[in-house]
Amino acid sequence: MTAESASASPIPIEQLTKITTEACNDALKDSKGYDHESVGAWNSNIINTILKALITATAPTEASKPPPYRFTVNSTIVQQGVIDESVAAGGALSNAGKRGMHSASGAFWDVNRDGMWTYKYTGAEERGLDVVVCVTWFAVV
Repeated sequence: MTAESASASPIPIEQLTKITTEACNDALKDSKGYDHESVGAWNSNIINTILKALITATAPTEASKPPPYRFTVNSTIVQQGVIDESVAAGGALSNAGKRGMHSASGAFWDVNRDGMWTYKYTGAEERGLDVVVCVTWFAVV
């Protein structure tokens, strides 16, 4: 996260981290590992939960005023390399080999009001998953 995005954040980064962690915890609470048939629902749950929380947290107090921000949320869930606990060092998926992953985003915006924040959710590593969430906000003028 850059200093520009931190200063322009519509809510405190600590609150954004809490919202994102809770969304990931909730979406993945019943998962045991990567499940191709479930991953779409997990991503949708994470994204929709974060969006709802951001909209609520930044809603104007007067109903006649328009929302001050627009948001995009991206959630990426990647299966780690070894998915069989018996072949992972010490039997822990956190000791398993990982597949490479690189994700990048860019935008043209007003650095004083708009921004981007990326978060790696570590709570899924014992399930053999890597989860990266990116939140982008654009101030409405």
